[in-house]
Amino acid sequence: MRPYVTKIIAILVLIGAIYGAKKIAGSKKKNKPNSTISIPTAFVKPAQNQAVPVVIVESGMLTARYRIDLYAEVQGVMESSAKEFKAGSRYAKGELLVKIKSDDYYANLQAQKSALQNLITSIIPDIKLDFPEAFGKWESYLKAFDINKPIPPLPEPGSEKEKFFLTGKNIYTSYYNTKNLEVIYSKYQLTAPYDGILTEALVTPGSLVRNGQKLGEFINPGEYELELALSENLAANIEVGKEVIVYDTENPDDSWTGTVSRMNGKVDPTTQTIQLFVSLKGEGLKEGMYLEAHINGKEKMNALEIPRNLLKDDSKIYTVSPDSVLVLEEIQVAHKTRKNVIIQGVEDNTWVLSKAIPGAYDGMKVAVKQQ
Repeated sequence: MRPYVTKIIAILVLIGAIYGAKKIAGSKKKNKPNSTISIPTAFVKPAQNQAVPVVIVESGMLTARYRIDLYAEVQGVMESSAKEFKAGSRYAKGELLVKIKSDDYYANLQAQKSALQNLITSIIPDIKLDFPEAFGKWESYLKAFDINKPIPPLPEPGSEKEKFFLTGKNIYTSYYNTKNLEVIYSKYQLTAPYDGILTEALVTPGSLVRNGQKLGEFINPGEYELELALSENLAANIEVGKEVIVYDTENPDDSWTGTVSRMNGKVDPTTQTIQLFVSLKGEGLKEGMYLEAHINGKEKMNALEIPRNLLKDDSKIYTVSPDSVLVLEEIQVAHKTRKNVIIQGVEDNTWVLSKAIPGAYDGMKVAVKQQ
């Protein structure tokens, strides 16, 4: 009996082990989650081609339209004047800017004038005898001659014979030598050519000024020019006389209205840009300011303006087909700004994205939401 009992128990244990293993294996099976596909939303608007104004935005440095660098053409010690020769000093037209000591030169000039006066006096008797018809004008010239004033032009000769006579007496040589000294003497004093302000002063009273030395810089603060570097392909959109709105990059609320004054006819070979100059006037403008110009160019016909981040590979955009699928289309870029781009080549009423879709690709299924 005992062997049979042992076999039965063994069989029951084996059956229980198999059943238990199946239970354990069944308990490890997990329910697979139902997979769901997320369809991105495409915000679109129908394309409406129209004339889109081109606004060209460029930045540049403001400079005075009228400016001169002051240089010495003579040598001497700088003297004090009624107004300090320092940056920021304002001068009226004709007011003395720089005065260089000229006592020695002035004495030499006066001696030359006196010599000319004596020379003319010496020929008066000969003129009276040989050219009686010219005597009156030369006598009047001599009486009006004042060595303390600029010498007046010589009387015109009435004949070739009179001209040769004056030449032989060195009248013309002496006159032009004296006139040359007068011109040089005038360079010992520099006067303001217009109402303006001194923006740079490199000398002070008492310092030795040498010929060719830079003394300072003088500008007219009433008129300025903004120099811009314009891309060659945009030059055709700009016309001289076009109105320009200029903004201060540091204070966008400050703006001025100017006009395109001129455009360089040469393209810079290194940058492929053209110089454009905008004339400006107004309160608050100062040389050296960095300003941003907004120039209205020629309109682009049959075009759209879209955000720049919707442009792909510089020549493509995404549109949405009637069955709600993204389509990557080729377009023509007419103009770019920092934020937007003007494009051509999209048919009217085509659904164009108004917002970029992250991870977008050609053929992507989308949920369309029209704006």
